[in-house]
Amino acid sequence: MSITEDQARKVAHLARIAVDDAALPALARELNGILHFMEQLSEVDVAGVEPMTGVTPMRLKRREDVVTAGEMADKILSNAPDTREGFFAVPKVVE
Repeated sequence: MSITEDQARKVAHLARIAVDDAALPALARELNGILHFMEQLSEVDVAGVEPMTGVTPMRLKRREDVVTAGEMADKILSNAPDTREGFFAVPKVVE
């Protein structure tokens, strides 16, 4: 399949891209290159290939879901910039 300059003009119009008439041959060549690449991709045999969401297989790290008694308020509040009476202290935002 080959893209003509008229077809390139129509594609540019549909994409709302302003293209000068002098640039249409270059745009047509570019679109032809893209179509040629797509034809090459369609020749690849992908039978038996599982779909994937990324290029590297990954598994999320998991931890045991263990119920604890908690009682770590001091340890948690040690990271806070300001605490009062065992709670996080934040600036007043509503008057």
